[in-house]
Amino acid sequence: MPPYTTAQKQQIAQFVNFTDAKDSVAAKFLRAARWNVEEAVDAYFQSPQAASGATSALNKIFDSYRDSPQENPDTIGIEGAMRYLGDIKVELDEVTCLAITELLKSPSMGEFSREGFLAGWRTIGCDSLKKMITHAANLRSQIPIEPDLFRRVYRYTFALCRMQGQRNLQFEIAAEQWKLFFTPENGGVEWNSTSTPWLDWFIEFLEERGKRPVNKDLWEQVEVFVRRSQEDENFGWWSADGAWPGTLDDFVAWVQKKRGKDSGEMEVE
Repeated sequence: MPPYTTAQKQQIAQFVNFTDAKDSVAAKFLRAARWNVEEAVDAYFQSPQAASGATSALNKIFDSYRDSPQENPDTIGIEGAMRYLGDIKVELDEVTCLAITELLKSPSMGEFSREGFLAGWRTIGCDSLKKMITHAANLRSQIPIEPDLFRRVYRYTFALCRMQGQRNLQFEIAAEQWKLFFTPENGGVEWNSTSTPWLDWFIEFLEERGKRPVNKDLWEQVEVFVRRSQEDENFGWWSADGAWPGTLDDFVAWVQKKRGKDSGEMEVE
């Protein structure tokens, strides 16, 4: 290695740690980026050199998890998917699992396609299990505090969980996913509060209505409703003339009635 300053050696080490590239490649990209590590890493991952190396590494990882290499050479089935998620330290009952399926554009729950697997991991520069573990851990910490990321994963889940050939989501599946997304212990956001058990009440309300299938509009607007109710539990933002789905309009009325009933019972006591 040519003579470099102490700072430049540290920058080369950082580049190599991020990319697994050789020192000579690191120095080349760092010089071109005026020794800005972030710019150099970005340039590397956008280069044909990185794409070729990453594709080869990712194909090897993908192939190691295929359940039926001869019958389905471009698919990881449920058994392989469970092994893979376990190896990158992701539990099946946490929102991070759904974030990984969104990143890799899984065609259905418990399945990964080669195209989605390669494209997803290449986009963020992950070409080893070690990097995938790190990214999964980052997702786990970001999901509860980054609304845009949360919303993207939440909305992708609707199509992912639908039964084949159906336009709507079965109530039981929707309820299960709401409990996942809106419970902190599962890596989601908190919807229940000290004054209002929002999630519990919403599930109770829908059960009373006959456990009807959930359409896409309702699914997406529930997440928006959750955010608004977190900001103001007294519905200062709600209007009967708004564009909310009828189910949520009815839920607001149901909550107001239930609060009135609960208040009366407390006064009697």
